[in-house]
Amino acid sequence: MIEYFILGILAPIFLNLLHLCVGIYVVIQRGNVMSLGFSGMGFITKTIGILFLTWLGVSKLGLNIQIFIPMLTFVWFFTHIVEAFVIQHYMKENVPKWFQDLQVD
Repeated sequence: MIEYFILGILAPIFLNLLHLCVGIYVVIQRGNVMSLGFSGMGFITKTIGILFLTWLGVSKLGLNIQIFIPMLTFVWFFTHIVEAFVIQHYMKENVPKWFQDLQVD
């Protein structure tokens, strides 16, 4: 049962938290355009991560697919949505004042 918790909940949270920290750094230090590129590359790295966790849990540890896969994908999706809102917040803070003045309210 501990394997389900570690691989299905803690591992995706930890991996997405690492990705979030790097994403915040990219937004603050490199700008919004580089952040969009990093988000695109993040799609590839997150896909590799979820495939690896699926392979490890199902093939190597023999976890029940009907329990493990929904747990893994739900936590992965939820943390991905949280990450999107946090990155969007930092991207909005990073917009120059002169560009904000151009926008029509």
